[in-house]
Amino acid sequence: MAEKMEFDTELAREYDKGVRRTLPTYDPMLRLANTFLRFNLDSDASLLVVGGGGGGELKAFGPANPGWHFTAVDPSKAMLEVAHMKAKELEMQDRVEFIHGTVADVPAESGYDGATCILVLHFIAEAEDKLALLKKVRSHLKPGSPFVLVSKFGDPADPEFKELVSLWKNYWLDNTRMTEEKVEELMKGTLTESVIPEERLRRLMEEAGFHRIANFFKTNHFGGWICYAK
Repeated sequence: MAEKMEFDTELAREYDKGVRRTLPTYDPMLRLANTFLRFNLDSDASLLVVGGGGGGELKAFGPANPGWHFTAVDPSKAMLEVAHMKAKELEMQDRVEFIHGTVADVPAESGYDGATCILVLHFIAEAEDKLALLKKVRSHLKPGSPFVLVSKFGDPADPEFKELVSLWKNYWLDNTRMTEEKVEELMKGTLTESVIPEERLRRLMEEAGFHRIANFFKTNHFGGWICYAK
């Protein structure tokens, strides 16, 4: 979403619809992530939410875990406003800190019991920048802390990947009123070097300081991994 967009409830509705078109199994993924975090965190815990604009994680994790405190960081002011509204609706605004920026803007002294990075990493073009983000997340975590990563992945040159992207395109055409030309524009970002194979993604996570990596989720060319800070 462009930062110049004026925030209102329609923006929130459009975001919620859009993220579920992008990832049809968005809600089951969040439920699985919530279970992973609940079984690895105390009832009183702090959670760093990278790309927390939109408030999906706050809505999925907050009500069932009243002792958790969240730091939601996002470079989009408009999306942070969406998250602000959801926190207020859930009456949990006193449990959420909002940071307009990237994970690099999180104070160095901040330490968290867990973290999530959901639907963010594939927007970062270069592998070294992906690694830098993962290292920064790790620097804010205590040893043993759980981490959830969800991203597009795969080899754009692989015929199987191309079939999955074709299915994704057809899903948009089948479930929206968008023209084929408009959907084609959405596809462009998927067929770039920002999408990397799972093997390389796992190596980046290991290099950043995470271990016990497990693929807990896959839909089309989106995947999710759970792991722990070393």
